Amino acid sequence: MRPSPVVSAIGTAALAFGLALTTSPAAIAATGPLPQSPTPDEAEATTMVEALQRDLGLSPSQADELLEAQAESFEIDEAATAAAADSYGGSIFDTDSLTLTVLVTDASAVEAVEAAGAEAKVVSHGMEGLEEIVADLNAADAQPGVVGWYPDIHSDTVVLEVLEGSGADVDALLADAGVDTADVKVESTTEQPELYADIIGGLAYTMGGRCSVGFAATNASGQPGFVTAGHCGTVGTPVSIGNGQGVFERSVFPGNDSAFVRGTSNFTLTNLVSRYNTGGYATVSGSSQAAIGSQICRSGSTTGWHCGTVQARGQTVSYPQGTVQNLTRTNVCAEPGDSGGSFISGSQAQGVTSGGSGNCSFGGTTYYQEVNPMLSSWGLTLRT
Repeated sequence: MRPSPVVSAIGTAALAFGLALTTSPAAIAATGPLPQSPTPDEAEATTMVEALQRDLGLSPSQADELLEAQAESFEIDEAATAAAADSYGGSIFDTDSLTLTVLVTDASAVEAVEAAGAEAKVVSHGMEGLEEIVADLNAADAQPGVVGWYPDIHSDTVVLEVLEGSGADVDALLADAGVDTADVKVESTTEQPELYADIIGGLAYTMGGRCSVGFAATNASGQPGFVTAGHCGTVGTPVSIGNGQGVFERSVFPGNDSAFVRGTSNFTLTNLVSRYNTGGYATVSGSSQAAIGSQICRSGSTTGWHCGTVQARGQTVSYPQGTVQNLTRTNVCAEPGDSGGSFISGSQAQGVTSGGSGNCSFGGTTYYQEVNPMLSSWGLTLRT
């Protein structure tokens, strides 16, 4: 199994920062009760093909081929990762060629990886080495104008994002972190990441403002609830959803952007994610991590159902409200009102929307907090 990033302080740390959220009565009132489970025929009919055609410019046959190849890549990736053993450096799925490439830091592992059905590429750092560079940057003093950094396994470097015209002192940051300039690629951006508040993933919930359900889950005691974004509420914050009530049992922000809301009355869990504008629901059958480059879709009440690709893992983002580490970067569009919602690849739950930049008119970047560290650290069981 590929190692998952550990959510630091998860399960013990409470929020020290409460983000003010704007209530949206009209949007909340329109949400209504939890949806009923679709019939088997309805579930079978609700596929991702339409969204992939719209967002990735694919034909129906190309969308079907992509989904089949990506589903097969999950099994190949598991076998190739095991074959690479200690030299495993990351996985990349190419949606054009429909091939899976497993990175290795030792050339002697190439033959075993290829025998497992994946292509192999030898790199210097790999994901583990890049994560060490990210950790060094995380420990350094923040520099104004530097909005974040993430490990880019495609180039085997860490990408540093700097606001255009900000005059950010990148050299000072690298010197403070003890990071070699050769290991970093600096990219300019005109967009300052912001947190998305006032949203819905599958359904809206209110807590003085409005946020969204990520995925239904039960806690270690078997009590029903759901995972969502930590910036939506502190531990103890009451929650309303339809005719149900709940409370934030776990919440971490900043550092991470993770939370679990425990139901206190009238919680009926489903394994569904709303597809909004394309109709029907996506069903959740597990939480296997998608390889970088894989197709992924996001559900949110502001912009509905949109798809794109996984670009990088281990991103650090400096929001104005605080810095969050270990986010996953995507090119799926989102807007304020889409936070906390579901990121799903095929039928596999991936994470909950944290924030981003840009919008669904001209595109942008959106980050999600991985779901597996939340499940394992808090002893949660995903509803499948």
